[in-house]
Amino acid sequence: MIGRLNHVAIAVRDITAASELYRNTLGAEVSAPEPLEEHGVTVVFITLPNTKIELLEPLGAESPIARFLEKNPDGGMHHICYEVDDINAARDQLVNSGARVLGTGEPKTGAHGKPVLFLHPKDFNGTLIELEQA
Repeated sequence: MIGRLNHVAIAVRDITAASELYRNTLGAEVSAPEPLEEHGVTVVFITLPNTKIELLEPLGAESPIARFLEKNPDGGMHHICYEVDDINAARDQLVNSGARVLGTGEPKTGAHGKPVLFLHPKDFNGTLIELEQA
């Protein structure tokens, strides 16, 4: 069901400083910051030859990333995103297998303008999983 790894997301307190670290220290190609109000985050994508790294900064105190950073003050890995061919079929198969989809269970539009869903980390060895329509 899952396809290629789309990105690994890292929560950060300061997206400008984190972007500069990736750009200047690691020599990475870094996108401009993009606020995603529906998700409560500002995102930056770091392009790698085989995938991307997504930096997430909270957009307001109610952001899920703000809550993550309360528990993890230094930031850290937040989630892994896999592509799926059909997000609704993947959701239905996962739910039928006992996995829990977060939120309403209906896909939202993600940072790439494609439908996304998140799966409960307790169902996947403590890792928050994002599924994105390929």
